[in-house]
Amino acid sequence: MEFLQSIDWGLMLRCFLVGGLICIIGQILLDKTKLTSARILVIFVTVGAFLGGLGIYQYIIDFAGCGATVPLFGFGANLAKGAIEAVQTQGLLGAFIGGVKAASGGIAAAIFFGYIASLLAKPKIKKQ
Repeated sequence: MEFLQSIDWGLMLRCFLVGGLICIIGQILLDKTKLTSARILVIFVTVGAFLGGLGIYQYIIDFAGCGATVPLFGFGANLAKGAIEAVQTQGLLGAFIGGVKAASGGIAAAIFFGYIASLLAKPKIKKQ
């Protein structure tokens, strides 16, 4: 029972609401526009990088924790943060390597779990 008392239920609720809101936005874009899922992915990462570069996304992360860092917006913000930090220490070269270095753990996990999913799934071609 001590475990249940140590959980920050308010943070868990904020995490769920923000992560859910991001998912709702993505679903609305899929349902109501002609945007493909790949374009929505690019939009989410770009918006996250833009908000992260301006320092705005850090406030959302502070409020919602992993509800803001796990979705694609968080990946974009992480790329921008890494690039900014690397530019300050390494100059212009840091703009190219800093973001990838900062997000390397997430990139490696996506590749690994994507590979595992490809082994387990039997994809079918979508009929138009």
